[in-house]
Amino acid sequence: MPPTGLNLTERLPFEKWVAIGQLLATSQSSMAWCLGDWLIHGESAFTGRYREVIELYSFNYQTLRNYAWVARRFPLSRRRDKLSFGHHAEVASCPEAEQDYWLRRAEEHGWSRNRLRCEVRASARLRSAAESDGSGDDALKEAAIRLSPTAGQLEIWERAASNAGVELSVWAVQVLNASAGARGAAGALVVDDPDRTR
Repeated sequence: MPPTGLNLTERLPFEKWVAIGQLLATSQSSMAWCLGDWLIHGESAFTGRYREVIELYSFNYQTLRNYAWVARRFPLSRRRDKLSFGHHAEVASCPEAEQDYWLRRAEEHGWSRNRLRCEVRASARLRSAAESDGSGDDALKEAAIRLSPTAGQLEIWERAASNAGVELSVWAVQVLNASAGARGAAGALVVDDPDRTR
């Protein structure tokens, strides 16, 4: 990578310009992972000395800390190379099963980082609304149903939810409410996918 930028000719074909953009986007994402891993190693192997190096190269320490925080939440074996560092950062604060769920959805549907953020926030709003629905009994406010569907079942459920234009958790609550004769309740459902990669 040139240290001061790109000198692109006016005759550069569109296809090559797109390929350069793809390379730069991939490089940016992998650089965030690499810098996070680098800082984690420096903190443990060179305690007290690694900050001198950070200052020597004018790194923004807080940015590096953010990269390291995400890298700690996703060991190499759980990182999805088809998704950006930003995708992983969006779900890094979630429990591991939820991280895997959202990243799998983003990968399957080709979601941008911003679309993933919107989906995660919409799900959180639904959960929050369900928890504060004023049911009165704190012990009953939060109920979790944990399922372990087969890959085939999960695929059928996700297709049904997609056809209904809602997230799987919303669809599941709607189906359960319809079966029970209830109306208008919202909630969240965590689905354990036995096929997820660890």
